Amino acid sequence: MKNIIITAVLLSITNLASSQDVVIKTKISKKAESLESKVIAWRRDFHQNPELGNREFKTAEKIAAHLRSLGIEVQTGVAKTGVVGILKGGKPGPVVALRADIDALPVKERVNLPFASKVEGEYNGNPVNIMHACGHDTHTAILMGTAEILASIKSELKGTVKFIFQPAEEGPPEGEEGGAELMVKEGVLENPKVDVIFGLHINAQTEVGKIKYRPGGTMASSDWFTIKVKGKQSHGASPWYGIDPIVTASQIIIGLQTIVSRSANLTENAAVVTVGQISAGIRNNIIPEELEMKGTIRTLDSKDQKMIHAKVNQIATNIAESAGATAEVSITSKTLITYNDPTLTEKMVPTLEEVAGKNNVNLAPATTGAEDFSYYQDKIPGLYFFLGGMAKGKTATETAGHHTPDFYIDEDGFVLGMKAMANLALDYMEMNAQKGK
Repeated sequence: MKNIIITAVLLSITNLASSQDVVIKTKISKKAESLESKVIAWRRDFHQNPELGNREFKTAEKIAAHLRSLGIEVQTGVAKTGVVGILKGGKPGPVVALRADIDALPVKERVNLPFASKVEGEYNGNPVNIMHACGHDTHTAILMGTAEILASIKSELKGTVKFIFQPAEEGPPEGEEGGAELMVKEGVLENPKVDVIFGLHINAQTEVGKIKYRPGGTMASSDWFTIKVKGKQSHGASPWYGIDPIVTASQIIIGLQTIVSRSANLTENAAVVTVGQISAGIRNNIIPEELEMKGTIRTLDSKDQKMIHAKVNQIATNIAESAGATAEVSITSKTLITYNDPTLTEKMVPTLEEVAGKNNVNLAPATTGAEDFSYYQDKIPGLYFFLGGMAKGKTATETAGHHTPDFYIDEDGFVLGMKAMANLALDYMEMNAQKGK
């Protein structure tokens, strides 16, 4: 009899907890829907008034003012122009971070919108037009809406939420630090110490209402390389008196292409080695003494990354030596691999399926684009997913890509973005409430 009573009590408690969970999730859903017009207005304001990395002064002011209006503790000037909000729930639990990037790009907008950007500015000393050509305006507005949702159920949260509004995801200006790397360096994952982080990226080639994700390597690391080839200058009419760095560099470029085609196991992960810039010579009849080439390496696995780095150095130096020239190779890491923790991903996918519908949540192929969200994931488990921003009825080939003048986002997906972010925080807290504050 005693065991029967205990079992009945436990079932009663479980049913009560489940009922309370449904009530909270219903509140989140209704609140997200009520905020749609507000979030769209924020997004349009940010879109019409874009700011480049480490220069997001007005953007940061608007974010901070909104968070303060919700009673959220606010930190400004993080990693130059970043804003961090801390929302302490009414019950003990883990610390969950939600991140949005806030910077725009040096791109001139061609989309005919009433809120199209006409802003001009300066990028690395050059006059440029500025546009939110990657959707960071939507990320910012969605996270502001998510903050308002979670603040409205503060007393029911089992833990703390840290809202990270990050500048300079596209990279800081030359000679400056910035982005996620600087945020981590300045302690954004500490005080309070963050247990896990979630982030989203709007995607112009994914239909509104759908979510895509990938466990493990999701977006590539981005490394930049420079190869300086030194030969011997001579008259263009007498090449035998010199050592031609241009011909040597041409052979090196061809050699670099064999790394991916012959050394990388493409059945496991994609990889890219691209030379994007070559500088040499001052006159058409002079063989120069030196040539400089620059390029990028993209990998989805740390072992591939190390292998490719070694191969770039080996191929460049050995081909140069065979021609009587020399090659100096330098490789700089710009962005780490965006790596979705497989265990965390498995646990949280049901949350995404719950808010979007199981048929609307799909595995995504890996992409060789890069994302500095990876610097957070290098320190703590994280999940980064893609939110549909393409109008229904369109196809991916019909829509303009990110970082282009014609980039366009359908605003119908913003409510789903808020629901996804808010529920990820809520569900993770529920699963790990025993961790305490």
